Amino acid sequence: MNKAQLIDAIADKAGLTKADAKKALDAFVESTTDALKNGDRVALIGFGSFAVATRSARTGRNPQSGAPIEIPEKKVVKFKPGAELSDAV
Repeated sequence: MNKAQLIDAIADKAGLTKADAKKALDAFVESTTDALKNGDRVALIGFGSFAVATRSARTGRNPQSGAPIEIPEKKVVKFKPGAELSDAV
């Protein structure tokens, strides 16, 4: 499902216009992004939670030459599905 299909589904299930559904989805994405930037966790009961984790620095290998390369530490977004979502799938 892509963004346009998700907007159509939200509009259909919530009885909204496509424009209002797009505004709602954009607001959700923006709010979630802002919260994660601030280091907060976003929890949606029954659906799951989004959190920021730090992937530690490590040594990797260049696949062509086999030379070791240093991969720096990086912040990544992790999603943990909730029980209801896991049971539904």
